Amino acid sequence: MLTANPGTHILPGSMPTEPAPVHFRHSYTKDRRKLLNRLSRIEGQVRGIRRLVEGEAYCLDVLQQVEAMTAAADQVALMVLEDHIDGCLTHAIETGEGEPYVTEVMEVMRRAMGRRGTRREAPGATARTGLASGSAPPET
Repeated sequence: MLTANPGTHILPGSMPTEPAPVHFRHSYTKDRRKLLNRLSRIEGQVRGIRRLVEGEAYCLDVLQQVEAMTAAADQVALMVLEDHIDGCLTHAIETGEGEPYVTEVMEVMRRAMGRRGTRREAPGATARTGLASGSAPPET
């Protein structure tokens, strides 16, 4: 027996005696099964598109299947984004640490939408070229 008195604390006051916090789980884990099922279907769609190309299928048939696969991938992205906003971002805001999370999610969304700039850019600046409106591109 390490101590004569089982109720006695043997650790110094600076060492925590509380259990370690539970490992943080990403918010999408609540939809993990749905996400994995959708991803499996997308894998099947990709294999089907590959077979179409290997079999030299009609171009528009291939494009139609690519569009279906893209729509399925977009649904996965929206599900993860919704879970992120509902869980991770909400938690960060509630704990006073929301600003970097908001910035991060906006950067990801801008990339996904093909836009690089931020809403805080100077008026007249463009995200793609960085030129103010009315400025000419450099001579080449």
